[in-house]
Amino acid sequence: MSASISVRLDDSTRELLEREAHERKIGLSTLLREIATEAAKEARRRRIRQQTQALGEYIATNPEAKEFFEFWGTPTAKLPA
Repeated sequence: MSASISVRLDDSTRELLEREAHERKIGLSTLLREIATEAAKEARRRRIRQQTQALGEYIATNPEAKEFFEFWGTPTAKLPA
């Protein structure tokens, strides 16, 4: 489900974005939607990377976590060819 939002831009920013939208042959709202969507995806990827790094640091410094990860995190069975 989508929702409408309102964004206030200064004149120079709006003109710049309108030119960019015109060059891409899309509307301003479509351009803004694309920019916002990409920014949201990048923010999500950044959070995932930060959480993965924090987990790795925790495992590296906690013997119990390291043992658990080594036991459960590494496949030992051979897959059929």
